[in-house]
Amino acid sequence: MKNEEKFNKLFSAFVLIGMTVALVLTTALKLGDSTGGKILLLVSAFGSLMGVMSTVFSANGNILTFLFGFLDVSIYGVICFINWRNGGTGLGNALLHLVYFVPMQFIGLAQWRKSGASSTDKPAAKRLDARGWLITSLLLLLGSVALYFILAHFDKSAAGTFLKWSVILDVITLACNILGQLFMSNAYMEQWFFWIGVNIFSILMWSWTLSQTGGSYALIYIIKYSFYLINSIYGLRIWLALSRKEA
Repeated sequence: MKNEEKFNKLFSAFVLIGMTVALVLTTALKLGDSTGGKILLLVSAFGSLMGVMSTVFSANGNILTFLFGFLDVSIYGVICFINWRNGGTGLGNALLHLVYFVPMQFIGLAQWRKSGASSTDKPAAKRLDARGWLITSLLLLLGSVALYFILAHFDKSAAGTFLKWSVILDVITLACNILGQLFMSNAYMEQWFFWIGVNIFSILMWSWTLSQTGGSYALIYIIKYSFYLINSIYGLRIWLALSRKEA
């Protein structure tokens, strides 16, 4: 047991350091390219660091994940809103984070407490039954189709094509994010299947960007989401054990 706890701590530190290094490199590049708005970039970097902390704490079943998660999604949502107010894009992301992800942090905190989580104890992890998987599959399918037509309507790239692959990757990533947060807040082990999906499709999306435009940004994001993917697989391992214990 002591060896497993030691491994978990060392592995969490490895993932945390890797994701933080990728974040620092990305921020340094953006600061070098930026001619203004550097304060917002630094605030955004702080929010992203909170997101890194939230992800690692979530994998370990630590209820503090919701504190870091709240800071992450609040900061990102406000920055997207400011960007939109200044004539840019980001209204959709602002609404998604402020209207959905922020309240889900409080719901998650309450649900985890009900399942026995504290600063020292992990939550009693739940699993979906067959009916739950059926409902989830239908939600994923119908939600993805609806999101595709909404995003494709506003997307100006590859105009005239029936299928826009960049939009498809965005839709799948967004749908997995929404369902992942829903299952995370309700302490379901299956959240990690969706987080793995988010990270795989994010890697594919940035790999596609790298092949089209090149540049160090895309490469660093590939590295960043690769660390997130490693952490998601690690989280699945931890939560499989938690859900077996509860069963």
